[in-house]
Amino acid sequence: MSDKNERSAHTQTGKSAITPTRKEDYPEWYQQVVKAADMAENSPVRGCMVIKPWGYGIWENIQQQLDLRIKDTGHENAYFPLFIPLSYLEKEAKHVEGFAKECAVITHHRLELKDGKLIPAGELEEPLIVRPTSETIIGESFSRWVESYRDLPLLINQWANVVRWEMRPRLFLRTTEFLWQEGHTAHATADEAVEESLKMHEVYREFMEDVLAIPVIAGEKSAGERFPGAVSTYTLEAMMQDCKAVQMGTSHYLGQNFAKGSNITFSNQNGEREHAYTTSWGVSTRMIGAMVMCHSDDDGLKLPPRIAHKQIVILPVIPKPELEAAVLAYAEDIAAKLRSCQFHGKNLAVIVDKREKRGGEKNWEWIKKGIPLRIEIGPRDMENHSVMVCRRDRPHKEKNNIAVETLPEKVLEMLKEVQQELFQVASAYLEKNTHREMKSFEELQAFFTPKNSEKPEIHGGFVLAKWCGDPESEKLLDSLKVSIRCLPLKQSQTQGTCILTGKPATVDAIFGKSY
Repeated sequence: MSDKNERSAHTQTGKSAITPTRKEDYPEWYQQVVKAADMAENSPVRGCMVIKPWGYGIWENIQQQLDLRIKDTGHENAYFPLFIPLSYLEKEAKHVEGFAKECAVITHHRLELKDGKLIPAGELEEPLIVRPTSETIIGESFSRWVESYRDLPLLINQWANVVRWEMRPRLFLRTTEFLWQEGHTAHATADEAVEESLKMHEVYREFMEDVLAIPVIAGEKSAGERFPGAVSTYTLEAMMQDCKAVQMGTSHYLGQNFAKGSNITFSNQNGEREHAYTTSWGVSTRMIGAMVMCHSDDDGLKLPPRIAHKQIVILPVIPKPELEAAVLAYAEDIAAKLRSCQFHGKNLAVIVDKREKRGGEKNWEWIKKGIPLRIEIGPRDMENHSVMVCRRDRPHKEKNNIAVETLPEKVLEMLKEVQQELFQVASAYLEKNTHREMKSFEELQAFFTPKNSEKPEIHGGFVLAKWCGDPESEKLLDSLKVSIRCLPLKQSQTQGTCILTGKPATVDAIFGKSY
């Protein structure tokens, strides 16, 4: 199968269920995929979204599976306030500078009716910030919870919502309010804190690749892209089908910076007081947006089976009203058999679509919702003790006739294949669009400005090149709307020339445009 057909099964028919297509208008295509899958919608509050059951079911699966991984590494869940006193942020100058323009501020605590309108009243003594992230408020608790080296490491996680005022919102990818988890830990030594940061970075990588089927580049952020106040930021970068990057998740080694601001100290084994070493790390609903962009085609959403809200839909085919009861009973019997099967430790999620709609209409709704497998059952299938199975990662007219007695085994096999194929196709796309041949800033400039390029057909993707490490050189990328996405953890260790300055360089860097 060609690369084009791998990325869009429906191109074989010359039609598409989503308008516009990816090629015609990629940003609008994304919005329409989310809408057609009935995942989310814009709310009356600008920049915020309503996550509908089909989208929230995916988030619940992310929560459940990632939460188990977090707890398996020794962390416990807690919950901290939504509001942060302004003075807490002021303790961390670099931190507040990084988030200042995105903060929502509460200045009053009540409303009064005046001339038929509600107006704010009761000004607060100190303004409150709606949390953009929780380092400062959690640090205050840590300062009281930690007294001795025996209290360390302190390993805490919370599932919460945060607010960052977003000027250009896009469902799941960038919203003013979004859902996430944020881990916060305190350690007795720098080595332990760095180890913690990298451990959670690897937990995220494994989850993204094994469960979301999204290949990622694991690396460290450059100084210019680092989390405000952090010593080191580790990131996972994924490539979307328009060749732009999405930062999937980050893990930060904070050194003693936040411990000093929050006065997190402990008595070490020698009886001396010292500041703890802290970390923070998190992923959000942005992962859902990345999953949509990474896997979907011009027919709609494609869901990896391991994260799908429902993995199988059974579509009863009822040609005559008098056959309805028998067909539905047969469909329910098949559904019960499949629900007893386990896929990666969980019972299969199966739905029987009994709605009074035309078969073709229902079929296309489920294609657009991205459900991994569709099973059609009609009177003839009952007679033959078989069913027709369709895979979302195959052309929509391709069907497999499967005997009922072998159905559980075949279904599990198909789900495994769908999961693997989505990852393989996305991995091939990442590899194909990662360019390693560029050596100079002029080449980089032409590559990211296709109208000036001698090869305008090759203008998207990542550039893997040498960088000298000079933070000032990153400013050269601003006019191109390009950034250093990461410094891959796997480095070639070879000598070369910095693509930005021409100086000798040994560091490999990934350059790209991003969301």
